[in-house]
Amino acid sequence: MRALAERGYAELTPVQSEVSSAMAAGRDLLVSAQTGSGKTVAYGLALGETLLGGDERLSAAGAPFALVVAPTRELALQVERELGWLFAGAGGRIVACVGGMDPRAERRRLEGGAHIVVGTPGRLRDHIDRRALDLSALQSVVLDEADEMLDLGFREDLEFILEATPPERRTLLFSATLPDAIVSIARRFQRDALRIETAGETEAHADIEHRAIRVSPRQTDGVVVNLLRQHDAAAAIVFCSTREGVRRLHETLSRRGFSAVLLSGELGQAERNRALDEIRDGRARVCVATDVAARGIDLANVELVIHADLPHDAEVFRHRSGRTGRAGRKGVSVLLAPASRRRKAELLLGDAGVDPVWSSPPSADEIRSLDRERLSVDPAIAAPASPEELDRARELIGRIGAEQAAVALMRLHLARLPQPISVDDPGEWTPARSRVAAREDAPYEPRSPRAREAFDGVWFRLAVGRKQNADPKWILPLLCRRGGVTRNEIGAIRIFDRETKVSIAASAAEAFAVHALGAEKGDVAITRADAPTERHEPPRARPESRPSKPPYRPDHAKVGAEGDPSRRKVRPAGKPYAAREKDGAAARGVRHGKLENRGSGAKAARRRAKGD
Repeated sequence: MRALAERGYAELTPVQSEVSSAMAAGRDLLVSAQTGSGKTVAYGLALGETLLGGDERLSAAGAPFALVVAPTRELALQVERELGWLFAGAGGRIVACVGGMDPRAERRRLEGGAHIVVGTPGRLRDHIDRRALDLSALQSVVLDEADEMLDLGFREDLEFILEATPPERRTLLFSATLPDAIVSIARRFQRDALRIETAGETEAHADIEHRAIRVSPRQTDGVVVNLLRQHDAAAAIVFCSTREGVRRLHETLSRRGFSAVLLSGELGQAERNRALDEIRDGRARVCVATDVAARGIDLANVELVIHADLPHDAEVFRHRSGRTGRAGRKGVSVLLAPASRRRKAELLLGDAGVDPVWSSPPSADEIRSLDRERLSVDPAIAAPASPEELDRARELIGRIGAEQAAVALMRLHLARLPQPISVDDPGEWTPARSRVAAREDAPYEPRSPRAREAFDGVWFRLAVGRKQNADPKWILPLLCRRGGVTRNEIGAIRIFDRETKVSIAASAAEAFAVHALGAEKGDVAITRADAPTERHEPPRARPESRPSKPPYRPDHAKVGAEGDPSRRKVRPAGKPYAAREKDGAAARGVRHGKLENRGSGAKAARRRAKGD
C-alpha cells in the first residue's frame, strides 16, 4: 500500500478492488479484464497477499515463490518493471526470462535466487527442461493475457508449465475474453475458482475519445503529420498493417523533423527495448508500430493513437486504442478512413461498439494558427525570468528593437517545429453510407441512346484503349474508386485503340477531377478531354459476286477444265482411303492411314526382314 501511495494511486481500479477483496482471498481466480484496466497491479496485490501474509518483508531469495507467464517479450518485461516497484519495499527480487535475451545470463540470475519469475512460455519451458528453473517452492502461478497465448499457439507450453508446478499452488488466470479453450484450461488446472468480470469494453475505455478522419487517397502520411502537429502529444503511437508501411512512415516522419522510433517484428529484442526506452524517457515522442510488435506494451504517457491503416477486425481496433486512456488518463484514438474503405470503417467501428466523431483532416492553416496560439503559452515564455536574463533581454531590445526581437523569437520557435502538409478535404459523406458504398450496391442500368444524348456530362480521357484490353467491366469500377462517383453519374464510355473517353455528370465532374486526375505509378492516368467525335471507318468494299463452289459430285469426278482456277485435286473414285493407302503407300511409311517412324536401328532392320 505504501508503494501504491508513492506511485500516486488515489483509489484502486475495479479489477484491483475485486481481486483484493475478502471474497477472493487465497482462492484461485478466473478474471476477465480489458487491457488498460490495471490488471498487472491487480495480480501483484494478490501475489503480495500470498507471498507476504502478515510480514513486512519477503524472506531471502531462493527458489521462486511465484511464476507469471506472459505472451510476449514486451509484456513480460513490462510486468517485471511493474512488480519491481510494487515489491521494492518488501525486498522482492524479480527475474525475467524471455526470448531474444541471453539464456546463460538468465540462468545465472535464477541461480542467485528470485521471489517472482516472469517469462514467456517458450523460454520458461526451456529453463524447466534444463533444470535451471526450480518450481518446488512455487506458491502461485499467474497466466496473463491467456487468450492471447492460446492465439499465438502456446497451449502445449502452458500445459507443460502448469503440470510441472506443485498441485497445491494458487492459480490466477487473467484474460480479456473467455473462449472455450480458456474455460477448458481453467477447469483442468484450477480448483473452485472465483469468477471475476469487471466493467464492459465500453466502460473500460470510457477515457478514450474516438475520432474518425476522412482522408483522400494517397494522402495518409500528410494527414498523420498534421494530426501529430495538431495534438502535440507527449507520446503517440501510429499503427500500420505491414512492416513496409512502418518503415516508410517512420522515414517520412523522421525526414520532417519528428523524433520517432519504429517497432516491427524484424527488430531484435535489444533494438525493441531501446525504442521503448526512448519513448518512456521522452527522447522520442512518436512510435510507428505494427500490431504484433506493439501487442502488450504499456507506455504510460501515450496520449494519442493513430490508425494509419484500418485494423483487420474490431478486436485489433480495441487493442490498438487501448494503448492510450490507461489507468484513468485521457487519450484520443483517431481512425483514418479513405473514401474507398469508408463502409468497412463504419462496420468495424460498429462491431467495436464505438460511435466516433467524423471530421475532415486538419489543414495546414489550422496548424499554423495553433502554432501562434501555443507560442504565447510556451513554457520558455511563461516561466519567470532571472535578473541575468532580463539584463540580456534589455540589451538585445536596445540593440535591435522590440519588434525585431519578437520576430526572431517567433522564427526560432517555428524553426524547431515540423512543417504541416497541405491535404485535401474529401468532403462530407452521408452518416450511414458513403458514395462508394452506394456505388457498390446501386444497380448499373445502361442508358438508351436517347438518354445518353440527354446526359449532361463532362468528358475525361483515360490513357488506355483496345490495345491494352480496355473493357467497361473494369473501367467502370476504376472510375468509381478513383473519382468517388456512383455508377449513375457515369455516362457514355467510348473505347478507342489507345485511349478511352468517358462522360461524367456535370454535378459530379469537379469532385471527380479533384480525386481522379493525375498519373500515379502502376495506375491509369486520367485527364480532361473535350467531347469526342465519332470515328467512322469507311466500310470495306465487298465484291459484287464471288466464285461459286464446284458442285458436289458423288463419283468425285474432276471439276473444271485445265487452267480453270476453280479446279481442285480430288482422289479418284473407287477404293476407300484406308484400302488405297494400305496397297500403295506402305513404302512411304504410311500404314492404315497413320505415319510411322521406321527408324534406322536394329528394330528397323528386323521390321524390314519380316517384310513389314
